[in-house]
Amino acid sequence: MEKPDHGEALDNRSADMRRSAQAVERSTGQLADSADRRTQLASDRTLLAAERTYAAWVRTALASLAGGIGARALVKNILPAWVGQVSGSILIVFAGFCLVAGVWREVHGVPRDPGPELKPVPRALLVAMNVLMLLVAVAALIGIWAS
Repeated sequence: MEKPDHGEALDNRSADMRRSAQAVERSTGQLADSADRRTQLASDRTLLAAERTYAAWVRTALASLAGGIGARALVKNILPAWVGQVSGSILIVFAGFCLVAGVWREVHGVPRDPGPELKPVPRALLVAMNVLMLLVAVAALIGIWAS
């Protein structure tokens, strides 16, 4: 009867352990790459969600501005003039609030770390456009009270 060669069995187990360790290293590298990619995609989703929220603020402001102008015109010959002026003014002031709140949330929102792969809309452009829309709201407010 032959005795089993323990040295050869030990070498086989050592080789198996090396292959297993290499497989674990490759797998760990792939998991790290996958986690980094998921983090990057989450950052992109956060940016897009913030832009959708900003767009909702602006959309609400524009609807309120239109409603304020329309309220004045709607009650013109039905109710006293001050009713249309007050209700229109309230809606236009709310529109201004929405414009300020929307750009405030966009500029002072959640920090984007890591930075998204997508390019955000430049903040200076958002502020400039909101200032222009605020000027339109002020002009509409003056128009309601002047006519």
